[in-house]
Amino acid sequence: MTDKKNKRKEKDTSNGSASPAEGASASGAEELDGLKTQLAAAQAKSQEYLDALLRERADFTNFRRRMEQEKSQIWSQATGELIKKFLPVMDDLQLALQNRPAEDVWANGVELIYRKFQTLLEKEGVTRLQAEGQPFDPRFHEAILQEASEAHASGTVIAVLRQGYLQGDLVLRPALVKVAE
Repeated sequence: MTDKKNKRKEKDTSNGSASPAEGASASGAEELDGLKTQLAAAQAKSQEYLDALLRERADFTNFRRRMEQEKSQIWSQATGELIKKFLPVMDDLQLALQNRPAEDVWANGVELIYRKFQTLLEKEGVTRLQAEGQPFDPRFHEAILQEASEAHASGTVIAVLRQGYLQGDLVLRPALVKVAE
């Protein structure tokens, strides 16, 4: 039997085929190259997924920030609209206090209510527009009268007929004013 094996080995070497050890190392190198290619592809895919995840996180963070800003704006607008509805009441209370009879008990109650309204508006960030003596500004003032005045420069507010109000930088209601010619 050993003769048959030896003849077979000679035949294999004469045909030019590599020995089994050489064949194993060649196929191992090919397998290693294949695994390296698969690893590189997996790493590229992993990096692609990581980049996509980071973009999605950034988009979500931006979305959340936009939603918070919009919520804040909507809240400010809703508060401003509600406060606008109370401004005529403030005007009426102010008018009642300007024309109240001297030392009437009920007038003290009206003044108390007026001060509570003022305090409530101040807590909401509402302030009165300071218009008298200021140059006319159409963003803050609504001119309904013009009057010649030697004491004031042309375009200056000489009287406030209805008080204007601001909430932060937002004009809730412009002041109705009389302007010097």
